Amino acid sequence: MVKINIESMKKIVSILLMLICITNTYAQEKLHFNENGKFKIVQFTDIHYKCGSEESAKSIRMMKEVLENEKPDLVAFTGDIVTDTPAKNGWDEVLAPVISKKIPYAIVLGNHDDEHDWTRRQIMDYVISKPYCYAQTGPAYLTGEGNYVLEIKNTQEKTGAILYFMDSNAYNKVGEQKGYNWFGFDQVEWYRNNSAFFTRENNGKPYPALAFFHIPLQEYTLLPDTTKNYVKNAPVFGNRTEKECPGIINTGMFAAMVEGGDVMGTFTGHDHDNDYIGYLNGICLAYGRFSGSKTTYTSLGYGARVIELTDNERVFNTWIHSSDNNILYNVKYPDSFVGK
Repeated sequence: MVKINIESMKKIVSILLMLICITNTYAQEKLHFNENGKFKIVQFTDIHYKCGSEESAKSIRMMKEVLENEKPDLVAFTGDIVTDTPAKNGWDEVLAPVISKKIPYAIVLGNHDDEHDWTRRQIMDYVISKPYCYAQTGPAYLTGEGNYVLEIKNTQEKTGAILYFMDSNAYNKVGEQKGYNWFGFDQVEWYRNNSAFFTRENNGKPYPALAFFHIPLQEYTLLPDTTKNYVKNAPVFGNRTEKECPGIINTGMFAAMVEGGDVMGTFTGHDHDNDYIGYLNGICLAYGRFSGSKTTYTSLGYGARVIELTDNERVFNTWIHSSDNNILYNVKYPDSFVGK
């Protein structure tokens, strides 16, 4: 029988801890603006992937083309990504184009992701185990799975922008009214605390920030109903052909963002026939472009939304990259909206 003394055990534990630290450092290499001070995000949403489906194969081909043409620094998956069994195979196939190009990616879940053979936690745990994933399960005490913050550093290793990823949950389970769920008050408080922390860190000046989640806020319904298609200088750019389906209770996330002063835009999915971007109280309210094919309902062509940030400036450009490689509804925050 081999005997191990206390000192040997200490050395083994120290080595294991060091290896864990090295592994975590490698896995979570910092996100950076490029040498031109730009950071590009591609948003894929509502892929509704089904293994073995030719329609889903079209989505994968579109993803590969968008990634090749846009060359993003980060991919954001905003829910309802794999909506059939087996979930493991589906996630492997959806993430393969991103992983093969060694592109960092983050995810939030939608209301359909956990309706099959995996729970929300099982999905998050599996995706987080994959290479180049920057998603996190988030604090265990918070409502939902996947509430986390990513910082984007500049060439001086200083924070230039903040990205919030939040679980907008799924369906209401409280009371008699049926409908989509809402952000918990604890999630709103979590956002407030993070926003205040980063603002203090930046000497009282809010960092430029974006927020990604699946179900749109109720404030999306307050945007002026001026157009259903692109009209130059309209307050809403893009397609608005479906009634918004937000959570049935407003718990104040948008108000918190207005007061926080950091979030420039929110980017969601959920409503497949909307891909618009509007502006309300200093914040852009945007949808991604539906990224699935005909595995579920849609009247729009499929594609992706692209967002490009500039280091430590309260501006971003965004556009739709369609599956036929057209660039649509290219706008700039805030110039395309202020005074319109």
